[in-house]
Parts: sequence; C-alpha cells; structure tokens
Amino acid sequence: MLYDAGCSICRAARRWLEGRAQLVRLEFVPAGSEQARQRFPGLDHAATLRDVTVIGDDGAIYAGDGAWVACLWALADYRGMAERVSSPALLPVARRFIAAASAARERTRGVGADYGDGCDDRCR
Repeated sequence: MLYDAGCSICRAARRWLEGRAQLVRLEFVPAGSEQARQRFPGLDHAATLRDVTVIGDDGAIYAGDGAWVACLWALADYRGMAERVSSPALLPVARRFIAAASAARERTRGVGADYGDGCDDRCR
C-alpha cells in the first residue's frame, strides 16, 4: 500500500490497518518516496500522493476507493464488509465516504495537523 506519509490521517489509517489481523499481508510504502520509485518504476508517483494506491502481488493496481476496498479485503475481520461495499448497490455510498475522507485529508495536510498521531488505538 502506498500512502501519504506526510498526512496525519493517512498515518492513522496505516496504524489502524497494521493493528488488524491480516489474511493477506499488507506492506506500507510512503508514496512518492525513493523506495516507492525503485519498487514500482512504472507508476505515476504524483498520482499516488493524491490517492491511496495498492499494488497486488500480481501487479494489479488499485487506487482510491478500489484501494480501500482491497485493504479491507486483506483484513480477517473486514473481508465480508469489503465484499458488501464493493457491490453495485453499496459502492456509490463507499465512494462518497472515501471522497469525504479525502476532502478532510486535503484540509489537514501540511498545516501541522496531527489528527490521530497520538492515538493508542484503545477505542477499538
């Protein structure tokens, strides 16, 4: 998963994902980093800073809502939810939710916001 390491919401999402049992191992790489450029030279790295991006073991690329669904699908307790929200009936709702999260991310990025950085994840 390529995530924006400069975004506090993205860092909180990473910690949340890391803290869940995974059926498929998630590996986190800062988007736009040298590591990302070396591992995935054919990607549009500027685009990976705009939208969360997942690269599957088979090389499939998921961005935006598809990436979030892929992340949920990798988690033991959320695979069923991923399958439900990817259905034609619920995908538009999931897209609106992800768009709202992206809008909040844009408002907090780079202004010193530390949303979620102090979270100890006890609220599960």
